[in-house]
Amino acid sequence: MKMMSLPPPSAASSIDPIVHAAWARVVASLAPESIMQAWLDWGAHLASSPGKRIDLAQLALSQAGQMGAYLRDCLVAGPGAARACVEPPARDHRFAAPEWRQWPFNLLHQSFLLQEQWWDAAAHGVWGVDKHHEDVVAFMMRQWLDMFSPGNLLATNPLVLKRTVAEGGGNLLRGAGVLAAKLQQMATEAPPRGTEDFVVGRDVAITPGKVVLKNRLIELIQYSPATPQVHPEPILIVPAWIMKYYILDLSPQNSLIRYLVGQGHTVFCISWKNPTGEDRDLGMDDYLELGFHAALGAVNAIVPQRKVHATGYCLGGTLVSIAAAAMARDGDARLASLSLFATQTDFSEPGELGLFIDEGQISLLEAQMAQTGYLTGAQMGGAFQMLRSYDLLWSRLVNDYLLGTPAQMNDLMAWNADTTRMPAKMHSQYLRRLFLNDDLSEGRYPVGGKPVALNDIALPLFCVGTAADHVAPWRSVYKLHHEAVTEITFVLTSGGHNAGIVSEPEHPHRHYQMQTRPFGAAYVAPDAWAAAAPQFEGSWWPAWTAWLRARSEAPQQAPRMGAAALGYPLLGDAPGAYVMEK
Repeated sequence: MKMMSLPPPSAASSIDPIVHAAWARVVASLAPESIMQAWLDWGAHLASSPGKRIDLAQLALSQAGQMGAYLRDCLVAGPGAARACVEPPARDHRFAAPEWRQWPFNLLHQSFLLQEQWWDAAAHGVWGVDKHHEDVVAFMMRQWLDMFSPGNLLATNPLVLKRTVAEGGGNLLRGAGVLAAKLQQMATEAPPRGTEDFVVGRDVAITPGKVVLKNRLIELIQYSPATPQVHPEPILIVPAWIMKYYILDLSPQNSLIRYLVGQGHTVFCISWKNPTGEDRDLGMDDYLELGFHAALGAVNAIVPQRKVHATGYCLGGTLVSIAAAAMARDGDARLASLSLFATQTDFSEPGELGLFIDEGQISLLEAQMAQTGYLTGAQMGGAFQMLRSYDLLWSRLVNDYLLGTPAQMNDLMAWNADTTRMPAKMHSQYLRRLFLNDDLSEGRYPVGGKPVALNDIALPLFCVGTAADHVAPWRSVYKLHHEAVTEITFVLTSGGHNAGIVSEPEHPHRHYQMQTRPFGAAYVAPDAWAAAAPQFEGSWWPAWTAWLRARSEAPQQAPRMGAAALGYPLLGDAPGAYVMEK
């Protein structure tokens, strides 16, 4: 039977990408069609589910009864003694201040929390609704509710009212000044105020080292030894190209790279180029070959006959996992171990970031990237801000403009403002192959024309997840346990995607859990692991360096810096030129 072929694209169809790119600019790269599909799916199924509607009506009546009883207790025993109708989740600190227990703010915040509870019940458990659509509807409901939280409004926030009375409105005047400065900064596209105190190469990213390799995609930095002798196996760090590498080399007191060098390790780190429109055709294969493999070749030349501790952070960890699987498939034994920080290798449950990834959303981004050649840092930052709208948006608006006390800039905040771009081809491949199709965990991801499998990796693995991660949720990171049979030491540390990794030993209030699963041992589900794994106080960094030492030979003389005779001359001082690109 002869197969029918699709007709070739018409001249008229070339109009569509232009229109879609313009539409992407109007809707801030957030596909309204995908959101409308989710609402329609939810609304239509709710309309045909009378039992669910009855349950919601009964919940509303129950909540009204709870609110009435709470009001009665407040009148009889006083607001402070009355038992709350509903307690916020443990991580919700919006109403933690004692002022929220006073009249009438206690009623305001309790009624708001009850509304959140009701709408969450309305979004979930509707018969027949697609899981992705259910998650999108629940997320959008939370965003709308957050906009009208009593904590975000001058007239209903007791802390703001108290400050306003105490200062005679001075806080609002300061807030107006902060807002004016912010608007001016946005209009001129200047960096945020305070970032001038954290200059790359002067205040941050100052661990001594040399650039020993430069190509069109990376600079490779070799850091100078800080101890008389070093462990012979070098560490190659592959950060994510969604961020500047120096999150791992911030100020001297919280630089992971400086800490590693001080512990007697030879450290190499990739610094990715900040791509422009000319780099639109760089793809995932280029990041593998010009990035990881080019860097590994340089490390092998500078430190010959030594296996390498490969280390990846976030998207860089995903790339290292792909490379390690391909090397295992091909019998390449140059790696000594694999360490992954906040890294996903299975994208079937990527957390709330997956809300922004479906065919409609990716197609909209592709249309816009086709014109610019890249995805901007502002586009990526907007999605991350929505994931943590209270921490990254509303609480900052209240502190900055209503309380008049903007947060003081620190090194991590300054780094976060130093955004990067991603080339169009790579970002499209990354979203489709990994997030949308989950090719890596399903054994379909191709390297060199052949698929790779994570269960080929026989290296010892050190894997770190962070408890409050909205980018790579720790349960998603943990999925590596049923993709690989090798020995895995898993760490679950306090903090989020960035702050949980930048966790220097002197940092207060840090703790972590750690447990090793031997090679070939039975799978343990993540919640069972969390219930059984022992907990430790402090930073996980010393535990990692102890793990590395156990898989390294005794210290000896430090290797040379670079290898000019082998094509790796010293090209300049760290942090190099690529990290300076805006």
